[in-house]
Amino acid sequence: MSHSRLQAKSLAPAVFRSRRERFLKALDGALAILPSAPVALRTNDVEFTYRQNSDFYYLTGFAEPESVALFAPGHSEGEFVLFVCPRDKEREIWVGPRAGVEGAVAEFGADRAHPIEDLESVLPHYLESAAHVHYPLGVNERLDFRMLRLVRAAQGSRERLGQGPRALVDPRAIIHEMRLFKSEQELAAIRESVAIAVAAHREAMRAARRGMMEWEIEALVNFVFRSRGACGPAYPPIVASGPNATILHYVTNDRRLGEDELLLLDAGCEYDYYASDITRTFSPGGRFTPCQRHLYQIVLAAQLAAIDSVRPGVTIEQVHECAVKVLADGMRTTGLVPGSLDEIIATGSYRRFYMHRTSHWLGMDVHDVGDYRRDGVSRRLEPGMVLTIEPGLYVSPADETAPREMRGIGIRIEDDVLVTQEGHEVLTADAPKAVDEIEALAASH
Repeated sequence: MSHSRLQAKSLAPAVFRSRRERFLKALDGALAILPSAPVALRTNDVEFTYRQNSDFYYLTGFAEPESVALFAPGHSEGEFVLFVCPRDKEREIWVGPRAGVEGAVAEFGADRAHPIEDLESVLPHYLESAAHVHYPLGVNERLDFRMLRLVRAAQGSRERLGQGPRALVDPRAIIHEMRLFKSEQELAAIRESVAIAVAAHREAMRAARRGMMEWEIEALVNFVFRSRGACGPAYPPIVASGPNATILHYVTNDRRLGEDELLLLDAGCEYDYYASDITRTFSPGGRFTPCQRHLYQIVLAAQLAAIDSVRPGVTIEQVHECAVKVLADGMRTTGLVPGSLDEIIATGSYRRFYMHRTSHWLGMDVHDVGDYRRDGVSRRLEPGMVLTIEPGLYVSPADETAPREMRGIGIRIEDDVLVTQEGHEVLTADAPKAVDEIEALAASH
């Protein structure tokens, strides 16, 4: 049972201080309260390994549970206040050392710090002078009721004091817009996360052989993650052989790799709280069959077209449309979908074999935060954004309308791409994806 604290290895205190300064300015005088992620039970009294809430960590650098961060712009008693678990020698024997009230100030830059038990006695002093309170409901449901009760109590004092909170606002709109644009320090963490994940994919391509179990590949990937300094996978790895690759979020990983089947590996790691996300599809220890190679080249062409479109000013919808156009045309020429290209796209009949979007944001969360649309319009890409490009083609083994040799084939190719001033940079370029490169790497075992 562990409260294991995941601390960043490379982000300096000045990085978090700069983020807080931007956040405090954006609050425009309002008060903000952020809860830490709750501890979650795995079984009975055994907890999941603790991982701090990304928004909380982004602004504080504080990785301990049972904590609350208070942001009070211009307040005479401090703008950044932490409520934390105090040092307790007996408890630390079980869960490890804590920063405590003193460490929250000395190590994490809080203007003031209080024991978490004092939250309900200290917080009203700040609430009574706040016109608006920012608080993210649903992050820590155990704390939500207490916070709502404190805010209602402060609202009740408005008639007597002539001040107090009038509205409860979600602070994530501010924080998530900040997180969408990656600084140089964040990009350094993402690059290291990517480098580790690329190494894991290359090792998997070398090691995978027919007759192995999917979980053997998963174990190898996780070993590379941990042995190279990542804290572990950023999400449950997908190791999908044969028809399992047509299940988008397959994570059982308990099937034996069969003859003349492809293996879809979707795996990324987390390093310094930043994720990588890579998918490669390859033939374990052998060569693609002609049919597999043909379908793979369609997906690869779609991915390359989508990546080529990434530049400032292009909308994320336009990136998706580039991939769809190539995929739909490939489905038409292979006989998977009837009709002209325009008809296939207009009717959406391609979705039978490509049912997800081409991109998502990447950062502290593997499906990172940030709006995809603004005022109902697809968002335009800007320098500093990081997104995935991951088209796929999935032919269900039960699809009797598809050519027999295509049934049960699932292919996805995913790269992580940074939007730059000039265009884009493929961060995951060192992970092989050309058929000849993949086959050569597999043969080098």
